[in-house]
Amino acid sequence: MRLLVTRPEPDATALKAQLIGLGHEVFVEPLMRVVFHALDELDLSDAQALIATSRNAVRAISRSPILDVAQAMPLYAVGPGTAATARALGFHNVRRGPGAASALVGFIAEDAQVNAGPLIHLAGEVKAVNVAGELRRLGFHVQEPVVYTVLPAERLSAPIVGRFEAGEIDGVLLLSPQTARTYARLIVAHGLREAVERTVHFCLSATVAHALAALAPVRVVAAAQPNLQALLALVARGVP
Repeated sequence: MRLLVTRPEPDATALKAQLIGLGHEVFVEPLMRVVFHALDELDLSDAQALIATSRNAVRAISRSPILDVAQAMPLYAVGPGTAATARALGFHNVRRGPGAASALVGFIAEDAQVNAGPLIHLAGEVKAVNVAGELRRLGFHVQEPVVYTVLPAERLSAPIVGRFEAGEIDGVLLLSPQTARTYARLIVAHGLREAVERTVHFCLSATVAHALAALAPVRVVAAAQPNLQALLALVARGVP
């Protein structure tokens, strides 16, 4: 298949390589740009653990002057991708969650200590799940510094618009609700609604798929589990 990857870099290039290895032709059009915040004032001295619900959260703190302190702390990672990124960046005590932010809350609650120091949720500016709020309701002290912002694309590139118009994109991979909403907005803005009616939209979850409601009816399929492995398996099964 001819597939469009919409992830921010550097994840887009990594996913492209995986898809090429599976025999697909791949185009990259990042619909989000990640801006990391300065973390000079982040204090981890009394914290019991870090929480990362995305790879970019780990990348953000890896740029901070307290990286060595962070690397020695327990880090709850939402799933295998975030856990792998943390280990690659030198975090020594990574506790991998079940793959969804909603399920991560229960995982942390069973492992962390309610009466110990605060949990530090390294958050993006936009949060799909209120992890900190759910943990606070269970009695945990949670701090939630915003460590990165994701900025949506304002337009599609001319080559990608041309490929859509020519029917040269068979499938689009969408991995977050924010990306899916941005994609839908840009498809409408460029007058491409009819052009994508036959395109299959491979979504990381049902929540991501729901974010394409503005384009209905389009062909949408969602991974069985909200992780990259399940999404790749969905792509491997081909066009429904």
